[in-house]
Amino acid sequence: MADLRVLVVGCGNMGASHAAAYHSLEGVEICGLVARGDSRRRLNALLGGGYPEYGDFTEALAASRPDAVCLTTWPDTHEAYALAALAAGCHLFIEKPLATTVAGAERVIAAARAAGRQLVVGYILRHHPSWQQFVELARGLGKPLVMRMNLNQQSHGQMWDVHRNLMQSLSPMVDCGVHYLDVMCQMTQAEPISVSAIGARLSEELPTGMYNYGQLQVRFADGSVGWYEAGWGPMISETAFFVKDVIGPKGAISIVARHTAAGASDNVDAHTRTESLRIHHAALDENNQFVRPDRWIDCQDEPDHLALCLSEQRYFLQAIQGGLDLGRHWQDALNSLRVVLAADEAVRSQRTVMLGR
Repeated sequence: MADLRVLVVGCGNMGASHAAAYHSLEGVEICGLVARGDSRRRLNALLGGGYPEYGDFTEALAASRPDAVCLTTWPDTHEAYALAALAAGCHLFIEKPLATTVAGAERVIAAARAAGRQLVVGYILRHHPSWQQFVELARGLGKPLVMRMNLNQQSHGQMWDVHRNLMQSLSPMVDCGVHYLDVMCQMTQAEPISVSAIGARLSEELPTGMYNYGQLQVRFADGSVGWYEAGWGPMISETAFFVKDVIGPKGAISIVARHTAAGASDNVDAHTRTESLRIHHAALDENNQFVRPDRWIDCQDEPDHLALCLSEQRYFLQAIQGGLDLGRHWQDALNSLRVVLAADEAVRSQRTVMLGR
């Protein structure tokens, strides 16, 4: 018998990747695939067939009696499904964002703590060795830091369908922004204190009040500042669609995807790829010339998207079997969510939002 029986809820891009990871992990058994449409059947066939399929989450939870739930559904379902899974005594892996409100995220964390269950949020960049190195190098630049990041996606075809569905509940600045605000919080190791933001609705296909381009500016208690920009849609420019840059008193560290082809901005694999790190040293000699040239680190043999999902699931398994203390993980998830939701409020209210607790 398997050590861990997992119910996979949501069979789209992320659900399929996590299911493939479970399928390959020794001691883990998929006890069901849940989706409302045909995606569960396509995924089942891709995995070789034989897994139970369900069209309803509540029914699947009762029938399959899983040890753990992997939740990769639309963000507006996360809180309710997470609370149901935890109430059923399941450990929970949940794709970001944890919920669509800070209060909702706090309810999910409180439920996990009360149930004594493990809760892991899918911050995939935390499992990427090059992004880990990026964060570590940034911490050596001194304070304050200036962090510049974006992820603009010229989405079309199926990805535009995915993005339109996501924008029924969340803007791209919120949905993608939690990853990069999490990176900023790791770099500064300081509390975010205020957020300003702008946004624009560039398509009549969006719900009233939703915007598909946004940019936020965040201030941290240590004097560090950062901006994050995200846009989705067929009209989005691919010029400078991928900026990952941090500046400090001692120099700068940049992720430079030198070989990423144009036309790939909505490719999920491209979003975690680093290719190269460029290290710039600010030190000058008596003639105001740089003491050291820029150094390049070529990131060879980078893990692909599936390998990163496998790493996430190994961590989830380790958290369950080893009883890891995930309190810091939960607080980090709350911090990044708090910033992007405050940015969303700033867009809608056209004012700076203070982040006092």
